[in-house]
Amino acid sequence: MSCMSRVGVCSRCSEPNWPKAYPSSSKGNSADPSCCIQGSTFPGISQAAQEISCSSSVVSARKSKPVWTYPAQQLESEGQIPSQTQPPQAPPCQSPQDPRSDWDIVVCHGTVDPRAPGFLALKQHHHLSWGSIVAFLERAEKLLKDFSVPLATISGKKLAQVASDFELDENPPKSAILSVIKNQSTVAKILNRPGQSSKGRGGAEMAATKIQRAWRRHRAGKAAARSRQRERASGVIGASWRSWNHMARVKNTLREARHRHLENFCSRAKHLAANWNRIRTSRRTIIHIPSLGYSQGIREHLPDLAVQQNVQMGRLCDILDANVDVIYICPLPLSEELLQYYNKLLGLQAAVRSGNPEDMGDLQDRFRILTPEAINSFPQHHMCLATQLKYSPKTMQRIQVLIRSRDAYVVGGVPHADDLAVADMLDVPVLGPGPEVAQLYGTKSGSKRIFASACVPTPPGESDIHSREQLIRALSQLVVDNVEVQRWVLKMNEERGGDGTAYCDVISHLECYHWLQKEWQSHGPEGWSRSQARELALVRISQELPGLLAQHVQPVNEKRFPTWEKFLQTFLTQGGVIEAFPPSSTVTTLTVDLLIEPTGEIRIVSSGDQLHAEGPFRSSGSSIPQHSVDPAVLNSLCWRIGDTCRSKGVLGYFSVDFVAFSHPQTMEQQVWATDLDLCYSDQLALTQLLLYVTDGNVDCGSSPLEAPLGSQAVKSQWIQREGTKPPAPVSPRCAVASTQLRHSNLSGTSYNVLLQRCKARGVGFDLQEKQGTVFILYEDQKRDRLGMITIGEDLQGVLLTFARNLFIIHQEISAPNMQGETNFKMAIQDIEAILGVTAENKLKLEEEQPWEADALKE
Repeated sequence: MSCMSRVGVCSRCSEPNWPKAYPSSSKGNSADPSCCIQGSTFPGISQAAQEISCSSSVVSARKSKPVWTYPAQQLESEGQIPSQTQPPQAPPCQSPQDPRSDWDIVVCHGTVDPRAPGFLALKQHHHLSWGSIVAFLERAEKLLKDFSVPLATISGKKLAQVASDFELDENPPKSAILSVIKNQSTVAKILNRPGQSSKGRGGAEMAATKIQRAWRRHRAGKAAARSRQRERASGVIGASWRSWNHMARVKNTLREARHRHLENFCSRAKHLAANWNRIRTSRRTIIHIPSLGYSQGIREHLPDLAVQQNVQMGRLCDILDANVDVIYICPLPLSEELLQYYNKLLGLQAAVRSGNPEDMGDLQDRFRILTPEAINSFPQHHMCLATQLKYSPKTMQRIQVLIRSRDAYVVGGVPHADDLAVADMLDVPVLGPGPEVAQLYGTKSGSKRIFASACVPTPPGESDIHSREQLIRALSQLVVDNVEVQRWVLKMNEERGGDGTAYCDVISHLECYHWLQKEWQSHGPEGWSRSQARELALVRISQELPGLLAQHVQPVNEKRFPTWEKFLQTFLTQGGVIEAFPPSSTVTTLTVDLLIEPTGEIRIVSSGDQLHAEGPFRSSGSSIPQHSVDPAVLNSLCWRIGDTCRSKGVLGYFSVDFVAFSHPQTMEQQVWATDLDLCYSDQLALTQLLLYVTDGNVDCGSSPLEAPLGSQAVKSQWIQREGTKPPAPVSPRCAVASTQLRHSNLSGTSYNVLLQRCKARGVGFDLQEKQGTVFILYEDQKRDRLGMITIGEDLQGVLLTFARNLFIIHQEISAPNMQGETNFKMAIQDIEAILGVTAENKLKLEEEQPWEADALKE
């Protein structure tokens, strides 16, 4: 039998008569329970209110219900409020079971009618919490009476909700009472009127008392004010101290954790160095985390950060070594289509070696592509991949299972403190520098310090610029000392990919340049440094430079830095360098990748001439290996830089950028070291893929890339003649590769369809000849980027094939009225410029050294 079946109902007001075990009031009621109206007392409600006739508020249930208008809707001004002697007609009593009932309670001149239908219905429905409701209502009555509020309508539902948050003896604030009043705005205006509290009950006496108290307070005001100020100051200091103490404890905990990670990193690095010769020749697992651990401010401005962290899929090709298994941490969820693509691509290993497509194998047990589950937990935080992995316990647990009982180490990207945290959680070493070393020498200013210690040639310039005055002073000095340099380049310390770069052709806009050049020529290079004209030139240039820079500086990333002031603000915040752009019309930029092994051995692992599809300061790819500089000269520079890096504590993979050009006077080739990146580069990932699909090897000491041919015809002829296994014939190879190809129309075509169309147009890879085109696919959500590597026998042919491929892809995915946003056209133009220079150099070579040109033809 339910509880409600034991409850009687009052015949006069429909109020349930609760048994003694369930009193209708929290304080109990000794009156006759046969009627809930007569003889009942209500705690917190004034006796005068309880004496109001029931007939004025109770309407027979047999009569039809009149249309009820809330008093809050009628209350437009104080003049329309009914007098105290004529209380408003209450709404008819509604059943508590009616979900539309709001149990409104009318408070007229601070008095509630305890027999009103809304009051009774509220009491019936909330009998268990009635004590707290009545206590709250009593405070509301007092407030409205003290401020002489003529009429207020209280929402019963809201009253029940808010009253439950307060204890019986707790005095609710004015805001809580206002929150339950329906005509809240009107009541609030009355409460906020000056002197309104004096109009209520006992208001005159209270006002007089307040005046007397105010006079007494005035007499002791200054002393009390001083006391309060001292107490307030003490409270503020105490609160600040507690807050600072808490923050100090948090910072101390973080500092201790990072210190522990660093200690363990150093300890494991020593163990890796001691066992490296064994580890690198035995079964091992490489955990690749291509994380871009830039500072938060830089990561926030990187478009498609996750995609940028996934362009190095070529790291998977480390399984070329039969002793290596790879765990690749992917910053994006890959579809089944993409996973199948890489399974097939990496399964080509046996087919590449034999030249027979039927020999394709299944190497899925040699590599794992894992995506941290936290990539969806922090979508707006711009976390680097290492941080996302740190907060992905399931992925971390799976890695621990995969590397159990075998040698393993981490190869990261741009170093971050969380790389060490992840390595500590996995209990594995990191083949890379610590974050402190990377932060010190991985910046533009830090690279200048490395180059200076290595005694390698660098562009004229100045580093560690941190103020506007220092910038003007340094640039003025550089212009005076290098009159022949036309363009000067500014680079922010921490930005990458050309985003933090700007340039200015200073002498083209310098008003005093003709006078400067005349004075420089008249004094000669030796006398210029001691002449008085040089000091005058410094003054004139420093006066012109601020306005000149504001008008003529060109930021490379104009979307992020539309004005000079925006660029300068960020430049001075990070610090940066000024350096000269080579004074030549033909400049080649090249990148060399090096590895400092844990034992200290230095190896050159890749080299390439940069492609620039989006201007001279943005690298979009490479032609591999480099053909611009004599390998002996380049190796000498790299060994000196590598030796210096090793002495500074640098470990693992890093890359060095050089520029090569012909000196305008002597026409001799000059090579400057311009940049140093202490991380695994895109070019190195492309080189790994190149070696994988050609089964080739590159000797960076002499720069050729050679791949064994897999022609079945050659092998069968040799076996028929000799009856023995033939030596693998080799052929020179080179490649043009890019990870930064963009086209908005790619998103409208699935990868399978795109690959089929390319194959139909002759864009593919020949396993026997080990040449052709291979694509690198990053993600299949936006699908507006891809990577491509084209392999052939000679540089000119490969460049032409690469440009032709871009043209074919553009045709296949574009309609005449929908060309899309792309950098394909600029990449083709850059290749055409390179081909022009290559053809010119080839003609010169044939004229000057015909025997060497003939050898190249053969």
